[in-house]
Parts: sequence; C-alpha cells; structure tokens
Amino acid sequence: MTDRQNTIGRLYGVGLGPGDPSLVTVRAAELIGKADVVAYHSARHGRSIARSIAESYLTDGQIEEKLVYPLTVESTDHPGGYRGALDEFYEEAAARLAAHLDAGRDVVVLAEGDPLFYGSYQHMHKRLAHRYPTEVVPGVTSVSAAAARLGQPLTEAEETLTVIPGTLPEEELTARIASADSAVIMKLGRTFPAVRRALERAGRLDDAQYVERAFMDGERIAPLAEVDGESVPYFSVAVLPSKVAPLEPAVRLADGVGSVTVVGTGPAGPLWLTPEARGALAEATDLVGYTTYLDRVPERPGQRRHGSDNKVESERAEFALDLARRGHRVCVVSSGDPGVFAMATAVLEVACEPDYRDVPVRIVPGMTAAHAAASRAGAPLGHDYAVVSLSDRLKPWDVVAKRLRAAAEADLVLALYNPGSKSRTTQVGLARDLLLEHRVPETPVVMARDVGGPTERIRTVRLGELDPALVDMRTILLIGSSQTQAVERSGGVEVVWTPRRYPEA
Repeated sequence: MTDRQNTIGRLYGVGLGPGDPSLVTVRAAELIGKADVVAYHSARHGRSIARSIAESYLTDGQIEEKLVYPLTVESTDHPGGYRGALDEFYEEAAARLAAHLDAGRDVVVLAEGDPLFYGSYQHMHKRLAHRYPTEVVPGVTSVSAAAARLGQPLTEAEETLTVIPGTLPEEELTARIASADSAVIMKLGRTFPAVRRALERAGRLDDAQYVERAFMDGERIAPLAEVDGESVPYFSVAVLPSKVAPLEPAVRLADGVGSVTVVGTGPAGPLWLTPEARGALAEATDLVGYTTYLDRVPERPGQRRHGSDNKVESERAEFALDLARRGHRVCVVSSGDPGVFAMATAVLEVACEPDYRDVPVRIVPGMTAAHAAASRAGAPLGHDYAVVSLSDRLKPWDVVAKRLRAAAEADLVLALYNPGSKSRTTQVGLARDLLLEHRVPETPVVMARDVGGPTERIRTVRLGELDPALVDMRTILLIGSSQTQAVERSGGVEVVWTPRRYPEA
C-alpha cells in the first residue's frame, strides 16, 4: 500500500458549518484552497448551498465535481425504488471521485454542518475511506448553531440531549419527545405538521423553539407553536432547550390550578420506565411518593421531592392535590403500575372529594410486577389469570380466602401480591394450604424477588414445597393452573408456561 499511497490522492470530508462562511474552520479553509478537486452535492436545479458557503475559499484552476441528486422527495420508477435510485447515484458519484483519487488528485467533498452528522458526505466516506487515505474535518452542526442563535443551553448538569429526525412515524416521534430531557428535531419541511402534533401530544409544545436557516440569509427564530407549517423549509430545526433555568430553580408554577399525574415506574429502575412516564417525571415541579420509590427517579435541578413512609397513601394523595391547587405540576410516583394495588386509587379517592374535583388528574401506566416476573420465568400468564393481594391490612382475611378459593375452583393461574411482611407471616402458608385443596402438589410456583433490582432472584418450586419463610414483601408469587408446565430446556434452565389452549371438558 505504501507505494500506491505515493501515487494516489487523499480524500477529505470537510464540514462547512451552518452557513456563515466565517464559521468555516481554519483547517477546512486551508484544505478547500489546496484541493485539486472540490466536490459538492446539489439538487437538480444545480444550486449548491455547500459551494456557496465555500466559494470565497476556492482557487483558480480547481476541478469542480457537481454531484447532482437524481431526486429528492419525489417518486421514482427505479426498480429499487427511492432507496435504490439513491444507492445507484452514490455508487456513480463515488466512482467519479475514485477516478480522481486514482489519478493522484486530492479531493475535498464539501458538507454543510458536520460531514458525519446527517451529511451527504457520509455516503462517499462509506464507499471510499477504506480504499484511500482519508481525513474528516468536523464542522459546526445545525444543533450547535440553533442553540447559539437561541442563546439557551441545550443541556446542563445530568441532562441528556436527544437528536430526533422528523421523518420518524408520528407515534415514535411522540414517544422520543416525551422521554427526552432536551431535544433537537431535524429534517422538518414536510414533516412539520407531524412534529408539531407530536410535541403537543407529548406536552412539550410550549417549550419548543423554532430555528430556520441559522447563520444563513433569511434566518428566522420563533416559538414553534406560532409557526405556520406551510412556510417551513428543510433547513430548520425544532429545539427543546435545557429545563434548567439560568438563574433560578426550574420550577415554573402554572397559572391557577396545576395538575397531578400518577406515574408507574415499573418494578425497578430506569430501564423499566416508559417514554410517557419519563416525560411526565421530567415536566413535574414536584415529586411525591414513598421514599424508596422516589430514589429510583433521577434528580433534576430545581425539582422538589416530597418523600414519605409507605403506609400513608391517603395523606400523600391529599398533599399532592393540595400542591396542585396552588399551581404545582405534581407527579405521584408509584412502583409497578399505579392502578394495581398502588397509588392511582388512593389519589382518585381523595380527588373525588368536593374540595379536589377541579384538580386535573392523569394516570400514566407502568410495567406491573406480575408481568415483569412472568417474563423472567417464561410465560406462566399465557392464559386466564387472576391477581390477588394477600394483604389483609385493608380487607379481612376471610375475603382474601374466598377470592383465592373462587380463582382456584375456576382453575386460574394466580399472581399473588403482598404475600408477606415482618408483621404478616401466616398468609403464605394459609394460601398454600387452601390452594392445595384444588391443585396437585406438583403445581409450578414462580417465586420472583426484586425483579429488575440488584438482588433479583427467580426460583421455581412446587406448590407442595412452598416455604413461607422464603417469601417477603418484595416477592411476588405466580401459581400455575392445572395446565401450567415447567420444562427443563438445554443448559438446565427451567421455563414455566401456561398453554394458550384450554382442553375441552
């Protein structure tokens, strides 16, 4: 390769920044001026934004290679469709540049912004960089340019920045936006109506800023909610800046009544959060919840946290609703799904009292403990099942026993929540003995403890061998029906599953 390197040219992917020629880096300007060949992409009208940015750095005698796209967004009769037509174009363009490189000419490929950030250059890079000496010169991205023009930080402290192409399906856009701390949405133009709807559905429209042609002629900046979708070009972005205010806590109270959102965080940490839950938690001025569950939520500057004991659900709900009446956006944090033996009912019980009926309340679902445990064991909930809490703190044991007996007689799989605690040590044994009146001792029982947590343990035992001493408040029990199977697969792994088809009588 050494001898060949002495005779072939070098390929340069050169970033030009967002549009102002004065934002071209010194290295980029130097390479543009020295290049034997300067290549740039354009639409069929022949005008190239990249060339116009670099024009003052071009020199006499350079060969210019105009790489004209065969199409942009229109349809095509190419046998490979839109993607096939572009792939063919990229192959032909790469071959043209390779001919110059083989002849010993250095080739600069111009790229608006940064060459490897949604840039056209990357298609040349993938086809040529492994064959020729190559250097990529970074440029100021449209993301950085938009933030600079807005004069607002994109991220601060532990915030993360999400870059989202507006060409995603609207549902996916909504999910990505809802879960983002701060975000930049690219490729607007025709996608603008869907992006606007996604921002509104995610509750982020009022935060969104619009930047058009940053550092170019015709630059425009406005709140995105005020922008007419008919006037939006491709060279524009939507920005959700940092939520951390520059000089004061990021707690902005609503005018008049605020709101309460009850959020399910799933059985453990951040991996179990849905995008909707992430968005609700990020938007809140106040978090209210059992301290152990609050500790699972990342802290945000300026966001107030109100932790309490696990046995004061009604008081916690009333406190959250009082905050909302004073204009706070409150998230009540619940583990698992908030509507399954959790905080949604406690909040709604208080919210339906006359003093709180005007406070908006929303429930955001989460992964349930039963579903999380089932996924670890196999598919024990693959057919009809019942969910029962063994706690007799809010209902008498006679009611619990009656429901267990009815579910057992119906041959339902059972998911048993709250099986035991330091003060409740008899319920598991009583439930086991009751169920053995209807199930064979070999019935599979999944014992799932701390699912998703650092001490997770999943065991499968038989109903006749179920030891109450091994069950605590962090354990959920999944007890099979007469049809549930426990099968050892390769590697000694036992999976538990309930057939989808139930035998006819």
